[in-house]
Amino acid sequence: MSTDDSDQLPYATAKSLRLLGKFRERPEDFQVEEIPAYQPAGSGEHLMVRFEKTGMTTPEAVRRLAQALGVDPAQAGWAGLKDRIAVTSQWISLFGGTPEAAQTLAFPGLRVLEAARHTHKVRTGHLRANRFVIRIRCEPNQLETARCIMAELATSGGPNYYGEQRFGRSGDNVAQARRFLIEGGRAPRDRFKRKLLVSALQSHWFNAWLAARVERGALHRVIDGDLMRKEDTGGLFIATDLDDADSRMAAWQISPTGPIFGAEMRWPERDAFALERGLWDAHGMHSDTLQRMRKWMPGSRRVARIRPTDVQVLPFDHGIELTFTLPKGAYATIVLRELLKSDAIDPGDPDSEAEAAIAPELSFIPP
Repeated sequence: MSTDDSDQLPYATAKSLRLLGKFRERPEDFQVEEIPAYQPAGSGEHLMVRFEKTGMTTPEAVRRLAQALGVDPAQAGWAGLKDRIAVTSQWISLFGGTPEAAQTLAFPGLRVLEAARHTHKVRTGHLRANRFVIRIRCEPNQLETARCIMAELATSGGPNYYGEQRFGRSGDNVAQARRFLIEGGRAPRDRFKRKLLVSALQSHWFNAWLAARVERGALHRVIDGDLMRKEDTGGLFIATDLDDADSRMAAWQISPTGPIFGAEMRWPERDAFALERGLWDAHGMHSDTLQRMRKWMPGSRRVARIRPTDVQVLPFDHGIELTFTLPKGAYATIVLRELLKSDAIDPGDPDSEAEAAIAPELSFIPP
């Protein structure tokens, strides 16, 4: 299965449930509000700024703000990149500048909403979730189909696939990563490019593992030896009592995790280990491969399923408007592919593939 081509990935909802419509014809058709991991402390050397942007990438917005404040954009930090063809809001940090000066700034397509001092830099992954408002331009008689799909996802959840933007504009990041990680080719000189390609290959393997799990009907049930994640605390444990684990899973207290392969990754046990190791072997890997690639691939775990929360499905003048919240690291385009039963979805951000260089899946967030 070629899982960087996400059209091969199995759906969570019935293929017969499908919307026929157009997506992202205008920036306001895709709105994102970042929900931060913490609020500014009110003191410190760093300046946290929340802004709204339209029609520009996050790095471009940061450069404009930094230059206007006379600070170094290279010292800026943000939790994640936000789409270009969209209306988005997020927090960033700058080293220097004042809240008063930041609050006076405005540019075409960019306005500052809040600014305050903070004690440390905002790092990749320092967010709780993202809130989306997405408009699909379609016939209004499809409203009930959209509500049916979203209700099923909100109740049962769906697979936490990586979106196709993870694999680059031309979809060849996986092949490039294989050439230097596995086939002995020369690694890219640029550190960021190396990180991007490695992450694409890890994401490809995760999608393959998750697709196999969905196909065998195990997305919503526990496999003996699964490495489970507690939904409230993020703690990991091995599933031994399957009846108890299935009950807790049905109540959305826990979910299985899958492999972001690497030398320091924690493996599951028993049947779940056999599934992951079988995938590793099927890709032609050897027992010493992980150790050999330690400096490129430390590894981590990623939760296997997600569900949108705070879901609303309403009509608007030209179709259907969806509102929902997803946890950090989850892709709105994966929800959209369940609605449209298609992967012909414009990721919207020419820099979106840079999201491959995110922090480990299960990471600490400072207060």
